[in-house]
Amino acid sequence: MEHIVALQDLVTAASLDGEPSAAELDAIEVEMPLIRAEVELLDAQIMTLDRTPTELDERRVRRARNRVLAARRDLTNRAGVVQSGGAA
Repeated sequence: MEHIVALQDLVTAASLDGEPSAAELDAIEVEMPLIRAEVELLDAQIMTLDRTPTELDERRVRRARNRVLAARRDLTNRAGVVQSGGAA
């Protein structure tokens, strides 16, 4: 009779023992401007949940959305440069 628990321990132990590699930390660092912009957008949206949005709230949300789009654009452009440079 085989125990399922033994198999789960092997899988769980292997996935939790290691720390992020340098490459993973670098990838997070590259994506950090996008992460910050998305958090700002979420904060702006949360502020308007329990009340009627004012003109200032609408501007804040619109600017936060524009920051997210700009961060995504920059990240995509940077990824395109890295990929084309690596292929050469």
